[in-house]
Amino acid sequence: MPTSVCNKTVYLTFDTGNMAMAETIAAILQRQQVQATFFVANEKTSRGDFSLDDSWRSYWQKLAQAGHHFGSHTYDHLYFQGDGKAGFVRLKPQFGADAGIGKWYDAPALCAELKRVDGRFHDLTGRHLEPIWRAPGGRTSARLIALAEQCGFQHIAWSRAGFLGDELDSARFPNAVLLEQASRNIQDGDIAMAHLGIWSRKEAWAPAVLEPLIDNLKQRGFCFATLPVMTAKSLPLKP
Repeated sequence: MPTSVCNKTVYLTFDTGNMAMAETIAAILQRQQVQATFFVANEKTSRGDFSLDDSWRSYWQKLAQAGHHFGSHTYDHLYFQGDGKAGFVRLKPQFGADAGIGKWYDAPALCAELKRVDGRFHDLTGRHLEPIWRAPGGRTSARLIALAEQCGFQHIAWSRAGFLGDELDSARFPNAVLLEQASRNIQDGDIAMAHLGIWSRKEAWAPAVLEPLIDNLKQRGFCFATLPVMTAKSLPLKP
């Protein structure tokens, strides 16, 4: 049985992805009485709609009512491509009207994209995001992070040991291996990251890994916490 006493903390986080495991993950978190932080983008889902469509309203409402935290993952899932002239970064939307087209963003344009998620999430749930965000793919630069900070959004990456591997090839990284690595390597204060569903993985990650991982970490004395707003210097960066 999991220990009832904890002396370490782990921050469990999820990016939207294709949402195929969204209901499974929500049920596991509820059953385990664990709260997490979700980074939300309007991504295409495995059922053909988008993750911020009205069809997902009840899902986000239930998570919000359960006390989970939420940050921006950029509305159209913008991938960082590089810095440009002073004050500009190049980002490529994965979805939306300009999908696949790299564009230059200054601070106001980036902030509008981050806040667009907040506006839509508030429409769906009546709740605003925490002033935090995560860049798709973890791709950043010092300038990109600084531009977002101009409108109050702090970037949250993940810890090296917290990369849970749900986007890796199933044949090379089977669930049993991912579970063993995370159960052993996660340390106090680590930020863990997975998705609510991922297109690239054939072996479903969440049913086989998430709940036993939570059990294993509880056995090691971990509590699970939502992410507070932290200074950029305190955040682990993706290697």
